[in-house]
Amino acid sequence: MADGQKPSVLVTGATGFTGGHLARRLRGLGHDVRALARRGPRADELEAAGITVIEGDLRRPEDVIRAARGARTIYHLGAAFRVAGEADGFYRDVNVRGTENVVAAAQKSGVERLIHCSTIGVHGNVKEIPSTEASPFNPGDIYQRTKLEGELVARAATDQGLPAVIVRPASIYGPGDLRFLKLFRAIQARRFLMFGSGETLWHPVYIDDLVEGFLLCGEREEALGRTYILADERHVTLRDWVAGIARAVGVPPPRGRLPYWPLAVSAAVCEMVCRPLRIDPPLYRRRAAFFANDRAFRIDKARRELGYRPKVGIEDGLRRTADWHFEQEHLARAA
Repeated sequence: MADGQKPSVLVTGATGFTGGHLARRLRGLGHDVRALARRGPRADELEAAGITVIEGDLRRPEDVIRAARGARTIYHLGAAFRVAGEADGFYRDVNVRGTENVVAAAQKSGVERLIHCSTIGVHGNVKEIPSTEASPFNPGDIYQRTKLEGELVARAATDQGLPAVIVRPASIYGPGDLRFLKLFRAIQARRFLMFGSGETLWHPVYIDDLVEGFLLCGEREEALGRTYILADERHVTLRDWVAGIARAVGVPPPRGRLPYWPLAVSAAVCEMVCRPLRIDPPLYRRRAAFFANDRAFRIDKARRELGYRPKVGIEDGLRRTADWHFEQEHLARAA
């Protein structure tokens, strides 16, 4: 290892939003960072940032073993989030068997620590307000179910002696993320409709705060063997979240609302018709559930054991995200 260079780390999922931010942050801290990824423009961007790309696929054990060789730490963020037209088996191959491959590679390579990225989605529509790491599992779709199965793979390996940490991030947003772009556009164009009461609870986490949380999980001895929810200091109602986006893009908050049940029925019918045809449904049940499922959590454990302190408040985070969209011309500023 060169003088001043920190230990080698492997990041899976580095071509994604969160993994990319984490990989670049680790590289900026002086780590020798490698990423397991398929070739493409995003892999090229990682290489331009000084990150070594190991070409491969999470679903192939030999690729993961090759990428993990020599790494002291593995941050496993690779996952199938929601891919149009894919059967349930695709999610299981990536989120469960991919995790099995990462765990096996970590054991074979003798890494000092594995940080496994799960999701607060394993708790689904929460019944305890706010919920904690010990709250019941209640996954609501194939993504959440397979993420839970993957988390349980990592937990079983931890119980057998693998030095690992499990992270359950809240709903991630920030500059570079495109998942909420449709929402930003609809609100700016004043086409957004609130379904239901608007009092459903929503818990986000700003990307920079989440990355700092991952780093703490990779560094603190207290983290080994533990599970942490990483989120903002507070949760908000959907009404407040939407109003915050409206302020960030320079329009008045939307008014009025419609009943939720017609949206839920329409989403179910869309999926029933489109999925067998491998067509991307114009409306998903999960998108509809955005208006109905509560998400509210406590971060006391991460604060107490890791020193986790989110620094970017929701209002500031939404403004930064909107500014990035304006800079990228995803949104047009008002004349």
